[in-house]
Amino acid sequence: MTGGFTFPVLHNAVDIMTPLLLASLGGLLTEMAGMLNIALEGLMLLGAFFGILFSYFTGSLFWGVLLGALVTMGIALIYGAVTIFLKANVFITGLATNLMAAGLTTVLSHHILANKGVVTFPGLARPPRWTLEGLESVPVLGDLFLGHGFFTYFSWLFLGFVLVLIYATPFGFRLRGAGKNPAALRALGLHPRRYQLIAFGFSGFACALAGASLSLNIGAYVPNISSGRGWTALVILYLGNRTPLGILGAALFFALAESFSNWAQGAQAIPADFILALPYLITLAVMVGASVIKYRRSSRKKQRECGV
Repeated sequence: MTGGFTFPVLHNAVDIMTPLLLASLGGLLTEMAGMLNIALEGLMLLGAFFGILFSYFTGSLFWGVLLGALVTMGIALIYGAVTIFLKANVFITGLATNLMAAGLTTVLSHHILANKGVVTFPGLARPPRWTLEGLESVPVLGDLFLGHGFFTYFSWLFLGFVLVLIYATPFGFRLRGAGKNPAALRALGLHPRRYQLIAFGFSGFACALAGASLSLNIGAYVPNISSGRGWTALVILYLGNRTPLGILGAALFFALAESFSNWAQGAQAIPADFILALPYLITLAVMVGASVIKYRRSSRKKQRECGV
C-alpha cells in the first residue's frame, strides 16, 4: 500500500522493518541474559508457518497468531533448556533448531496441507491497516506512522515493553545480572539459568510474531519465507550496540536498503542481480565498517591507558 504517500520507499521500509525489529529484540533479550540465540531464523520460520496455519483452521487471526506464538515459544524453551541445563553447545543447538524448523515445516505442510511448496489460504483475513484520511500525504511523518498493519504497530509497542522491562524493572536488572554477573544473583538466592530460560521464551514469542507478520500479510506460506531475516536480525542486534533504540535505528537502515532495492528494480535500469544483492552488500559493508570503528576505538583506549 503506497498510494497517497509522499515517500513510498520510506513507507515500505517501515513495513519491511517490522519482522527485523521483532526478531532483533527477541535476540536482545537472550543476549542480555548472556546467551546467544542464533536460532532466530528457524524460530521466525516456525512462527510464519504455525501462525497462518492456526489462523486458517480457527478462522481468527488473534487465536491463530497466539497459538502459533505458543508453539514457537515451546520450541524455543526446549532449545534453551537443552543449551542451558544440558550444557549443549549453543551454536550446535541453534543450527540444529534452524535445520529442524526448515524440515518440520516442510513435513507438516505435506501431511496437513498436501503441499510442499507455496500454500495459499483463500478467504483468510489479512491483518488490518490503520490510517487517517488525508494525513498520509504529510511528508515523512505520514510515511513513518500511518497506513501500516497491526504487526508494525505492535512491534513499536514491543520495543517500548523491552525498554521498560530491561531498564526499569527488577526482572530486567536480574536478567542483565544473569548475563554479566551470575554469581551475584546466586548470592541473592536467585537462579540465573531460570532467567536465561525465560529470555528464550520471550525470544521465541518475538520471533513467532515476526514470522507471522511475513505469512499473514501475504495470505500464504512460502517455504523459507524468513529468507535470511533471522541472520540479518543478529547483525542488527550487534550493529545496534545491543540496545533497543540502537536496534530500531539499525533495523530501519537495513529496511531502507531493501525497500530501495525493491523500488530500483522497476524504476532504474540497473542489473537485477545487483539490485537483489544490494541489501546483502550493504550488510557486509556496514559490518566491516562497524568492526573497523570498534577496533580503532579499542586501540585508542589501550593507548590512553598505556599513556602513549
